[in-house]
Amino acid sequence: MSRSSLGSRVVPSTRRIVIGSAVVLASFGVWTTSPAAASGIEPRSGYAVAPPSTEQRACTLDGFVIEHLPAGIGAPTDFEYEWEDVSFHSRVWETGPDPEGAYKVDLTVKTMRGEKLSDLEELKAFLAEYEEKDPETWDLRPVKVGEYDGLVADDEVFYFVSPGVAAEVSLDRERFSEQDLLDTATGFHPETTG
Repeated sequence: MSRSSLGSRVVPSTRRIVIGSAVVLASFGVWTTSPAAASGIEPRSGYAVAPPSTEQRACTLDGFVIEHLPAGIGAPTDFEYEWEDVSFHSRVWETGPDPEGAYKVDLTVKTMRGEKLSDLEELKAFLAEYEEKDPETWDLRPVKVGEYDGLVADDEVFYFVSPGVAAEVSLDRERFSEQDLLDTATGFHPETTG
């Protein structure tokens, strides 16, 4: 996998999400559009918002609860994909379209499941390859995310939950603070039973 000419970790990850979503949608033949009025949604300030699914309203994703979201995020979309024998479940909140028709990612939460995620160092190595980062120069700081050990960078935090299970939260740091990032991550954890 070659390094992105933009040098951005968002480009390869976003490309995988967009391509995977396009393939899924095309295979189901759901490339349709409907005006906001037909769906009962009133667009505000040039932004269209889709109604949330049952799981989105319940604030769960792949067995994880989502207890905290920063104010002012856009509409959510869920994605499922796999890379290098690790399965991902992600929910991405975007605002848009803006007057030029572009969308902006506000927040992404994701779970990762796979045998190679055996500890925090293996998670870091996996994400360095996935996000095309140099593990030697990637500026990460240790952090506790609730009861889990993790690593935080400017716009993302990832943490090891248990053998084979990890989570990551990233957000737009132009709009949100590191405290928003950490609060959201702390509120994104496995559901408890009982």
